[in-house]
Amino acid sequence: MVQRALGFIARTGPASDQDRWEEDAGVNPFTLAVCIAALAAGAAFVDAEAREFALALADDWNARIEDLTAVSGTALARRLGVAGYYVRTAPSAVFSDLQALHRRVPIKNRLQETAPPADEQVSTDALQLVRFGLRAADDPLVRDTVTVIDALLRVDMPAGPAWRRYNGDGYGEHQDGAPFDGSGCGRPWPLLTGERGHYELLAGRDPLPHLRAMAATASAGGMLPEQVWDDTPIPARNLYPGRPTGSAMPLAWAHAEFVKLALSCHGTRPCDCPASVWERYRGRRPTPRVALWLEHAPMSRGRAGVDTLVCLHEPALVHWGVDGWRDTADVLTRPVQGLGLHVAQLPTARLCAGQAVDFTWRRQASGAWIGVDQRLRLVAGIPG
Repeated sequence: MVQRALGFIARTGPASDQDRWEEDAGVNPFTLAVCIAALAAGAAFVDAEAREFALALADDWNARIEDLTAVSGTALARRLGVAGYYVRTAPSAVFSDLQALHRRVPIKNRLQETAPPADEQVSTDALQLVRFGLRAADDPLVRDTVTVIDALLRVDMPAGPAWRRYNGDGYGEHQDGAPFDGSGCGRPWPLLTGERGHYELLAGRDPLPHLRAMAATASAGGMLPEQVWDDTPIPARNLYPGRPTGSAMPLAWAHAEFVKLALSCHGTRPCDCPASVWERYRGRRPTPRVALWLEHAPMSRGRAGVDTLVCLHEPALVHWGVDGWRDTADVLTRPVQGLGLHVAQLPTARLCAGQAVDFTWRRQASGAWIGVDQRLRLVAGIPG
């Protein structure tokens, strides 16, 4: 089961067709964190070859988190006095074009003709990077992102703070309290108060106030709601600040988060962070020993000083060269047993930053060339 799961992640990630809110396709920090953690934790359950590949892929994606999901120097960053922040979701085109971070990403629950660009949309999702130990709570970019999150999404309720999912969210009651009907106004989620409590724990602060704030949103029967009201009281609709809206109640997801935060309060890190992931990264961005290029997620930038693994979905002969097809050579792929990928290791460790690797491939089954050339520009250190 674990092998099949890791194979699916390797063959389809790091983008997904939907984020965790079941709305937008692209590269989302929360989903990316889960994929990296799954690869790192699941590696212990597969054989040596698959384990080595899963860990290499986890390290590569972890090193590229900022490359794929962070922006700096934007108008929003200047307005809030930060250097940069993680975005809500990056379009999948970001693999080959970093300018995709400035393209528009639709918001699915608002009636609007145009959507804001990715670099203007911020969610609470990046906190999962800290929760799984991929980044430290005091990492400068994380701290800046928390500043942006609090400026745009935090709401101070009678019993404590709560957070909306992302700026521009329209999933919730209308301003007059009328039910969500395909559009509305996004309201705070007690679930996100629990997630923030886990971040506070890792930042060395007391998470208990966030647990109490979650408990204060419960119904008389102890049920936690999906969302709470954050506007002027509307007694006719039974809507009061900090109390349940007409959203789902109980939300099992919120109850699970409450239980996890209650358990985490007795330790030093979130109880649901896999120990193997924590031990591997400890909040530090890794320096991978190889760079990976995936057929379904074709990165435009590689890493100087390490070899490159070209990862395809079928057996092939990879034809490659340097800086405009100089010094060409051929490499046959080998299967990664159990994961459904075929990799060719290109000896690019000898190349320098600024050089480019050109390659294409011929399918083994049909003998046909794919008819497209790929180019990987090598950069010093870690892309980002």
